[in-house]
Amino acid sequence: MQDNKDLNTMNLIIDIGNTQVKTAVFDTDNKLIDLQKNTIENILKDIEHQADKFAVTYAIVSKVGKEIEGLEAFFEAQAIPLFYLTAHCKLPFSLQYKTPETIGADRLALVAGSLLYRQNQNMLIIDAGTCVTYDFIDKNNVYRGGAISPGLFLRYKSLNDYTANLPLLKPENKPVELIGDSTQSSIQSGVIYGLVTEIEAIIVKYKLKFKDLTVFLTGGDEKLLDSYIKSKIFVNSNSLLMEGMNYILNLNK
Repeated sequence: MQDNKDLNTMNLIIDIGNTQVKTAVFDTDNKLIDLQKNTIENILKDIEHQADKFAVTYAIVSKVGKEIEGLEAFFEAQAIPLFYLTAHCKLPFSLQYKTPETIGADRLALVAGSLLYRQNQNMLIIDAGTCVTYDFIDKNNVYRGGAISPGLFLRYKSLNDYTANLPLLKPENKPVELIGDSTQSSIQSGVIYGLVTEIEAIIVKYKLKFKDLTVFLTGGDEKLLDSYIKSKIFVNSNSLLMEGMNYILNLNK
């Protein structure tokens, strides 16, 4: 459980991803009370509004995308401590990773978030976004690493970028047939079932290696993929990463 010593704390969480920025405010009970999404060019106005509206006292940034111009200057002017999430922060788990300086802040946050739901268990956290990341923490609270794979967007885009005649597609709001009877439906089948099969196979391999495995599925493409995945998983669409960042922020104040 998280320990809030400062009863007046309001935390602002800033997740700078590859395609968008998400910001969230957590109250003194670690409850998510506001969530915003925007482009990196326009998110600063949302941040300024949230910081003022909720009287934010601390902020933390997870950055895998570009810098937000004017972000540090704003928090410095408001005298609000701003933390950057890295492997050098105090974390609720230990690291067994050869290059901790290269690990994505989002991966650290997702592992921390999983610990708010499960303790002393082998856990695999799958984040389906621009990339698909697989992160494993064992029952001894040791983060062991995982894998990084192209997500749905990158798979669609690569077929268009590196072939002469294949169109650029995106996921459809209807079930995809396994056997495509046109070029477009063949791409849909290959991309969707290719990634689903990858995820299912990796889950099976982890379950063979680690007993009593709990699997989390989160990220922007979670809802689409969940309907195809047969394995028993714990689904958390949007808040797991933000909850993990909030957890880490509380540890580092």
